[in-house]
Amino acid sequence: MKAPADALPKSWVDRTPGTVQPYLRLMRLDRPHPGWLLFWPCVFGLAMGAIFQHRAFLATAADWKLVALFATGSLVMRGAGCTYNDIVDRDIDAKVERTRGRPIPSGAVSAKAAAVFLIVQLLIGLAILVSLNRFSIILGASSLILIAIYPFMKRITWWPQAWLGLTFNWGALLGFAAMTRHLTAPAFVLYAGCFFWTLGYDTIYAEQDIDDDALIGVKSTARLFGELSPVFVLGFYVACFVLIVIAVFAATHKSLSVLFLLPAAVHLLWQSAALKIKDSAHCLRLFRSNRDAGFLIAAALIAASHL
Repeated sequence: MKAPADALPKSWVDRTPGTVQPYLRLMRLDRPHPGWLLFWPCVFGLAMGAIFQHRAFLATAADWKLVALFATGSLVMRGAGCTYNDIVDRDIDAKVERTRGRPIPSGAVSAKAAAVFLIVQLLIGLAILVSLNRFSIILGASSLILIAIYPFMKRITWWPQAWLGLTFNWGALLGFAAMTRHLTAPAFVLYAGCFFWTLGYDTIYAEQDIDDDALIGVKSTARLFGELSPVFVLGFYVACFVLIVIAVFAATHKSLSVLFLLPAAVHLLWQSAALKIKDSAHCLRLFRSNRDAGFLIAAALIAASHL
């Protein structure tokens, strides 16, 4: 089958059997970068939880087990979210150049088969979730409400990116809860910082579809901001950095912990300065670079936990 326009040009998915390949594309395994953007907030939350406990993160086998569980959960739940989104958006996707090659609108997978595949992924995600503490199980299950509503937001609001921010960064709260069995103010401030990070990078991502979205009536922050998108992206990234700094300092009370975040700040500033909203390929590259931004933030939080 033909790969979607925004898939990686060469992927291991291309070498899989034809019967399996459409389902791997439903999970977006040919487009791994957004999966990292779901995983990194989980690491942020886990590291922040360790900081709150006044101990170094990744110093125990239990920490590494949690990282492995969240990595697997991120992979599966991102796949489930994308599968659900494709079922709901199959008619819209067929009208957009970048998405018409996806498995359902292209005819490679039926909506009914996709629904069965969705249930399988959700059951795997549930099996991972129930291995956590009781508070985390309830918290994780509550995210299904956000996931269920998200595909419809582009139809009713100019801010679907905001809803994605609430949904995609739930792992920051869940990671913290998995560590501490509760939530505190720094966890919510961290979540707010991640929310603005998503507003920034998903506005960049939405620039690719701005013409098609206008034709079919799909709303986005990219359309709402127009030529001012780079200014708003910069504002979102500044808010992201400030809030994460506040969260880290509130948890550590050490100024040095803030310095660890400077490489991430430079990266985000570079993104906003380099943004060319008329160049779709360039926007995709900038969006993908947020995998590296997430790594820099995670590395800073892990380093802060070792102070």
